[in-house]
Amino acid sequence: MGRLALRTHNPDVLTCIANLSNDEVFTPPEMANRMLDSVATAWAKANGGAELWADPTATFLDPFTKSGVFLREIARRMIDGLAPSIPDLNERVDHVLTRQIYGIAITELTGYLARRSVYCSKHANGPHSVARSSTTESGNIWFQRTEHTWGGGKREFRSDPLTGDEIAIYTQRKCTYCGANEEEYGRGAELETHAYALIHTNNVKARTAELFGEDMQFDVIIGNPPYQLSDGGHGSSAAPIYQMFVEKALELDPRFAVFVTPSRWFAGGKGLDEYRKKMLGDRRIRSIVDYPKLYEAFPGVKIRGGVSYFLWDRDHDGPCTIQTMWDGQPIGEPVVRDLDAYDVLVRRNEAVPILEKIQAKHEPTLDARVSSQKPFGLRTFVHGQETRQGIKDPVQLFGSRKVTWVDRPDIPVNDGWIDEWKVLMTRVQGTSAAVETKFLSKPIVAGPGTACTESYLVAGHFGSETEANQYALYLRTRFVRFLVSLRKSTQDAPRNVYAFVPDVPLDREWSDALLYERYGLTVEEIAFIESQVAAHDDDLFDAAADADVDD
Repeated sequence: MGRLALRTHNPDVLTCIANLSNDEVFTPPEMANRMLDSVATAWAKANGGAELWADPTATFLDPFTKSGVFLREIARRMIDGLAPSIPDLNERVDHVLTRQIYGIAITELTGYLARRSVYCSKHANGPHSVARSSTTESGNIWFQRTEHTWGGGKREFRSDPLTGDEIAIYTQRKCTYCGANEEEYGRGAELETHAYALIHTNNVKARTAELFGEDMQFDVIIGNPPYQLSDGGHGSSAAPIYQMFVEKALELDPRFAVFVTPSRWFAGGKGLDEYRKKMLGDRRIRSIVDYPKLYEAFPGVKIRGGVSYFLWDRDHDGPCTIQTMWDGQPIGEPVVRDLDAYDVLVRRNEAVPILEKIQAKHEPTLDARVSSQKPFGLRTFVHGQETRQGIKDPVQLFGSRKVTWVDRPDIPVNDGWIDEWKVLMTRVQGTSAAVETKFLSKPIVAGPGTACTESYLVAGHFGSETEANQYALYLRTRFVRFLVSLRKSTQDAPRNVYAFVPDVPLDREWSDALLYERYGLTVEEIAFIESQVAAHDDDLFDAAADADVDD
């Protein structure tokens, strides 16, 4: 049993393990314990002050076990908490490890890691295991190889290389459960499939009963799910999968659940619209603790938009308490508010009263003015000639990092915009810094005879240069970029990030001072905006400079 106390030595071995990847991130022990503290507090409130760690009947599940840190920390707390009711240490340890904590490993390797962390042995029933009554090698930390279920795709006919016969094969198939691409994840027995058991089932309750040999009703489900899988798109394109794990885990109907995931679901993320809508409407989410700063929650792991953990309480029906963390400290007091006040989650509590003042004017917003992706129907890789020479009807094309020339008939859509004044904004804006402060690139004012690839959005098109310049000045303000930041969770800046920005009259040169006055912002509110958003420098509308996405 002495081995369970090794975590008190410096360093804790689980702080020294390198992450598998940005997709499967190990949880630091400090984060795991903060999450467990939140569960313990909620448990006490729901049970007349009773201590969770002193309850010999409470059951716990980590359905996406990696290092085993959650199970280890639960075991440590339970072993201390049950001392009065189960005085014998060996009996107490065995009771906790065999009757109270359960895990589903995400890979064979993490299964071994977790068992080492919890049982102090590769095998739960081995001679060195502290779980004396375990009868199987895996104990309560399950792993078996799971296969993807391929579906869809294209049917093609090819010649069999051995017989010459025509055979039918399927290409471009994806897993019907998780969306994994067969070309990347259709692997031999020597490689992990990354077909996670929890999400490869239609009936998760029956699946867990199968895994653990009996119907299970867990009091607490806690963990840190895998984040994404390659989706077969261009380059390193990947689709989030953590939402699938959260939804499946909640189908088990625990008393409490707490999960740490990327915070992109607050406002954006590929394929997360339905998940966000469901989460914002779920009044059982009791609290959210948010870490916006890159690297803070998981040192050395770059997760754009930061991470957060939320506590789900089956019996809670009301607003949610939201707390922002920065450099290990809470920012301000936690605020209780409704998650579904907007179509996205405004992550900073200080921003809410500012947004309420702006929306009280009921003005149209810029998302109605800004173009969709590919405003002229041209992909990023489209480039023209270096000069206009030899082109019958030349159009200057703003593309990825350079300006070229194309023939007007080569512009597929929005021909009418070519001869107008346009304000262009890069579709991608961001840096590798831990804290983003610009949120939008500097606008480019493009005159008649111009177009752009999908590297840019047409933020607005106008009949005069004066109006275009007024609009560009407005987009440069901290006020506008602050409102964009409330909807922008990654480097991507599509049309919908402008949905909080009012479409003000372009009858003057808007400055931050005029905008603050227009919306009646207080000194404290102005200070908050300017603490979040850096000023742009004064080299107005430099097209060559702004073709770089990192402002």
